[in-house]
Amino acid sequence: MAKAKIQYNCTACGAIHTKWAGQCGDCGEWNTMSETIAVISSNNKQGFAGKKGNARIQALEDIKMSKDVRTPTQISELDRVLGGGLVHGSVTLIGGDPGIGKSTLLTQTLARLSDTLPCLYVTGEESLQQVGLRAHRLGLKDKGLKLLSETCVESIITLAMEQLPKVIVIDSIQTIYTEALQSAPGAVAQVRESAAQLVRFAKQTGTALFLVGHVTKEGTLAGPRVLEHMVDTVLYFEGDPGERYRMIRAIKNRFGAVNELGIFAMTDEGLKTVSNPSAIFLSRHENPVPGSIITVTREGSRPLLIELQALVDESHSNNPRRVCLGLDPNRLNMLLAVMHRHAGIAMFDQDVFINIVGGVRLTETSADTALILAALSSFRDKPLPTDVFTFGEVGLAGEIRPVPNGQERLREAAKHGFKTAIIPKANKPRKGDAIEGLNIIAVQRVSELIDTAITL
Repeated sequence: MAKAKIQYNCTACGAIHTKWAGQCGDCGEWNTMSETIAVISSNNKQGFAGKKGNARIQALEDIKMSKDVRTPTQISELDRVLGGGLVHGSVTLIGGDPGIGKSTLLTQTLARLSDTLPCLYVTGEESLQQVGLRAHRLGLKDKGLKLLSETCVESIITLAMEQLPKVIVIDSIQTIYTEALQSAPGAVAQVRESAAQLVRFAKQTGTALFLVGHVTKEGTLAGPRVLEHMVDTVLYFEGDPGERYRMIRAIKNRFGAVNELGIFAMTDEGLKTVSNPSAIFLSRHENPVPGSIITVTREGSRPLLIELQALVDESHSNNPRRVCLGLDPNRLNMLLAVMHRHAGIAMFDQDVFINIVGGVRLTETSADTALILAALSSFRDKPLPTDVFTFGEVGLAGEIRPVPNGQERLREAAKHGFKTAIIPKANKPRKGDAIEGLNIIAVQRVSELIDTAITL
């Protein structure tokens, strides 16, 4: 064994330094150096091809293409964010706040898959009795699912080679360590090396691997950023752990679309899929209320109806407040400036609060027209009709830009009973594609958008 040496790892980016410094020279973060004792292993590293020297260069035309063999998890929303099911040899990293449902979802998934596939649940944070109690509380089957309480990655791989499971869950990667390093579990070097060995094992044996990751107070995955590059899929739980609904978003997916969203409801029997996601984000007020309007966003491969609410109130301070929940605050400031410059509506002395109902975070710009109309409705205390919806991007020149998949958005809104659509002119359907029962108002400028809303 080589002599132990002291090194300093940056907890923000994972960079390794031989001397301590107040600032990391790679990422520029301050006070992120942690001292670790590492041992250089003398064992030869093996790649995905197995023994050293087995790899060879091939031409692209000589590679035989085969369709991805996917195994459905029997949980429709999880299959959606995964791209259609589990791919053999894939590695999926799942992160989220404590108590949001990561272990619950994976326990349910493995309990259903164990009927047809050998599965292994490896826990490093709980005892086997605690996992069994959770399974009994959720009403899951006792037969088929194998459990293992172990934190040494070499022992996990040795036991997995004996059983040869097709699906493995590691809960969590921060508790796993490798004997090749002397640093404590959870350190940057331990997380990186343990994950590398597990990924290598998954690729060589064709095992579908789930890694549970802790998150920091900022909501990002704890540990080195290289961990997200090593895996095939990165899933994040969104939403408040105290709320009923949970959302899983695919941040990275080599086998499917990114930004795909899966929606679940937390019940006494675990996480249940939501069959009609648009319905949970609509308040459906009995009477029209100022500051509320419906927009149609697109999450991954499906459109969703979202209610956007605005509250505009007179400010009693020198710096009016601009608060956004579920939207980029800079986007709000920009749209308020566009309203002032191109429509003559000034809100520089008003507090503006924006909220997306249901805890969803909108990442696309299709909600620009909805934000303007909601703010105008609250500012003038004039409610909009409940059967009106809008979508469209607003530019700095005051133009209304089209958004992708406009026809799908219109069909989704018409399916839920909406009658009037205010959309960009470029998204207006052609004569042969018109939707029956839907009155479409096409606008090109912000001034037209506001004039249309006043006349409704």
